[in-house]
Amino acid sequence: MRITRSVAGRRLRAGYVATTGLTVTALLLTGCGGSSDSDKGADADGNITLTVADFGQFGYKEAGLFEKYHELNPKITVKEDTTAEEKNYYPKLLQQLNSGSGLADVQGIEVGRIKEIVDTKADSFADLSKAIGVDEWVSWKAKQATAPDGAVIGAGTDIGPMSLCYNRELFEKAGLPTDRAEVAKLTEGGWEDFLALGEQYKKKAPEGTYFMDSASAMFNAVVSSSPEQYYDASGKPIYEKSASVEKGWKLAAEAASKKLTQGLAQFEDQWQAALRKSTVATVVCPAWMAGQISTYAGDANKGKWDITSAPGNTSANWGGSFLAVPKSGKNVAEATKLVKWLTAPEQQAAVFKAIGVFPSNQGAYDLPDVKNATLPYFNDAPIGQIYADGAKSIPEAVLGPKDGVIKDSISTQINNMEQRGTSPDDAWDAAVRTIDKAIG
Repeated sequence: MRITRSVAGRRLRAGYVATTGLTVTALLLTGCGGSSDSDKGADADGNITLTVADFGQFGYKEAGLFEKYHELNPKITVKEDTTAEEKNYYPKLLQQLNSGSGLADVQGIEVGRIKEIVDTKADSFADLSKAIGVDEWVSWKAKQATAPDGAVIGAGTDIGPMSLCYNRELFEKAGLPTDRAEVAKLTEGGWEDFLALGEQYKKKAPEGTYFMDSASAMFNAVVSSSPEQYYDASGKPIYEKSASVEKGWKLAAEAASKKLTQGLAQFEDQWQAALRKSTVATVVCPAWMAGQISTYAGDANKGKWDITSAPGNTSANWGGSFLAVPKSGKNVAEATKLVKWLTAPEQQAAVFKAIGVFPSNQGAYDLPDVKNATLPYFNDAPIGQIYADGAKSIPEAVLGPKDGVIKDSISTQINNMEQRGTSPDDAWDAAVRTIDKAIG
């Protein structure tokens, strides 16, 4: 499992997000003008079809944004080409970039890939720095897509500020507080407090249940709450000496040894069944994870779950993507206008309302559909407030070109500690061998 949001996290909406509702007027206010003379893809009547290639679920269809854009710009039709799995999408994107053909007018890029694209393919994309209003984004989001020469090759779509989802019913049966403020206070010291809470849970835990689903998820949250992760600023891999990796590994090993985790691979069938059967009491919860829980736990568990802030005084980011415009496209100017519109505050708020992915554009945070958002499935948790507060405390982290490989390899070995009883030393050695072989 990678720390960047898996496609499974994109596929499912976060249940019904209760908000005040965006008005049609708000959407109309940010419409764009007609086609540009610089675009070469128009037909004889000036009509242009823009193609958007992405993966999983970006939420534009669910929010009706492509249809709305056509209403605002009658000569522009937007068609979406979606690949179900990002792991299949990305190799195809690289192949298209290398060959210089087959690219869409707009391409989605996952956060776990953006560093590699910035380092190796930045020249293939239009500079959006003058088009999208970089200052509107959370600062670290914009920097992730910024090349050394200052070019911004991707406009931020969403982010994954961290929270903690917990099963209120299981907490009550284990004699733990169920109020989200009280739960937050019990873990305010950080992930060490979280494990201590797990030990309290274990003392009176309902038979057949576990405190957490996956220690690898906790590891990812620990690492991503630190500015120092897998690479240093020069691009050198430092995962073997990284303080956050060491801390996350130690906590994961402790959770495995104390049997606080069910040791499930997230998003797989057994994990889905555990949610349905209520055998896990907590899930590390980036904003998009609520959709996973509500979908797989099902209607029978509505109201049994809640959401509170992540342990500690700093949040973490897990997931998020970008929209980029290939320079080779026939409709670069119009594609840039579309990207600007799709990532404006009103449209990001509409996507949040539709599928629950949280905006990267800070201008959306004060809009009613974000600020006042609650999630009925999760006991009316005030997710707009929780996620916005989390977004403000996310540190600016250094990304590396092979972050995904490193995270996947470490997560696999954490699962081995949980499921097979592999010793921490042997598991770590196996992770290092795999990583070093993969990154050279």
